[in-house]
Amino acid sequence: MADRRRAAPARERIATSLPGAVGAEIEALLAPVDAELARRYPGDPGTRQPVHTVYVPADAFTARTVRSWGDQALAALDEHAPDAAAFAAVLGLPDRLAEPVHTRMRAKLEREPVEDLRIDFEDGYRGRTGADHDADAARAARLVARAYEDGTAAPYMGIRPPCLEAAVRDRAIRTLDIFLTGLMAAGGLPDGLVLTLPKVSYAEQVTAFARLLEAFESAHGLADGRIRFEIQIETSQAVLAADGTATVARMIDAAGGRATGLHYGTFDYSASLGVGAAHQASDHPAADHAKAVMQVAAAGTGVRVSDGSAQVLPVGPTTQVHDAWRLHYGLVRRALARAYYQGWDMHPGHLPTRCAAVFAFHREDLERTTGRLAAYAARAGGDVLDEPATAKALSGQLLRGIDCGALDTAEVTRLSGLTRAELEGYARPRGPGGPG
Repeated sequence: MADRRRAAPARERIATSLPGAVGAEIEALLAPVDAELARRYPGDPGTRQPVHTVYVPADAFTARTVRSWGDQALAALDEHAPDAAAFAAVLGLPDRLAEPVHTRMRAKLEREPVEDLRIDFEDGYRGRTGADHDADAARAARLVARAYEDGTAAPYMGIRPPCLEAAVRDRAIRTLDIFLTGLMAAGGLPDGLVLTLPKVSYAEQVTAFARLLEAFESAHGLADGRIRFEIQIETSQAVLAADGTATVARMIDAAGGRATGLHYGTFDYSASLGVGAAHQASDHPAADHAKAVMQVAAAGTGVRVSDGSAQVLPVGPTTQVHDAWRLHYGLVRRALARAYYQGWDMHPGHLPTRCAAVFAFHREDLERTTGRLAAYAARAGGDVLDEPATAKALSGQLLRGIDCGALDTAEVTRLSGLTRAELEGYARPRGPGGPG
């Protein structure tokens, strides 16, 4: 019987035309670009990003501020929405999310009501004299150091000093110096230290602030770059320079690697454009434009973007509180959909809706998110064809959910088949397509 097996085809000869020297020439040509890309766009730092920043005037800050905010938020829930069904009805949460969101939200408010606290020496501060400023800066340092020592601190804490405009520049430098010196005297700078530079209009102001921090590090023998800071975008000049370029992109570079965030200042920025007080809000078209420019400028740099705040406070009779809650919940959900994963909260009554919006955002599509990522990891296909960039986004969303308490590591691993280390590998790939 004749052998019907076909002989394996001969391996096709692959031909090329370019001499090897061309590759070496291209490599040399692009080497500076490779270095520039690595320097300017290192990617996300892989650290936890808080879901919010709470601003408290320096003269009102006490050792009990963090716990007090949590207690006030829980009291507001008890008074205006005492159970999961009532709270879900206010916000329009679906039945399947009502109990898990409510349970996790209350646990969060009891365990960690504030993720990031900024002690404010700027707009919210009412100190009248230089002596007031000095005393409150020294007291803030003492209380922050003690909070980290006894375990009552928020994960991130620091100050917003006055800006570097001429009228208050000396005061800004002195307040910053007193606060940082006080921390050093109390045992050193905490890992969660965050500083915010407000009302920045020119990149040179960022350069000056970085120089101040460099001088402080040198004076105390700290590593270069140890102290980093956020840049607050509150003026039109911070978004668009006189020559038509994006000032905010220059500011990131001017920080010399010290910038960690860009924070949108809802009301100062709106006012600088002439937006009327009744229309100053984080969903105004002017706000959307500013944050879109910030987002593009920061993309890939490791600098994160934060939304601003809501000015309508959940206080007064129950119907008024419910209206304020619905407004705040909607604004937070809108921001999350636009990849602004952090915002400002100005009142303890905003904490329940901050938590609810963040937790619902992470939990409502959990099974689909983990399923897509599991299929990508197994190359199993499915009804959506995902690419490495999508796997990066999916895993990043799951990690953010775990970090804030919306999700548990165990449930994410059960649904996706991936450990936290594997999620981190996809969220921050070392090469094309994922970890490796």
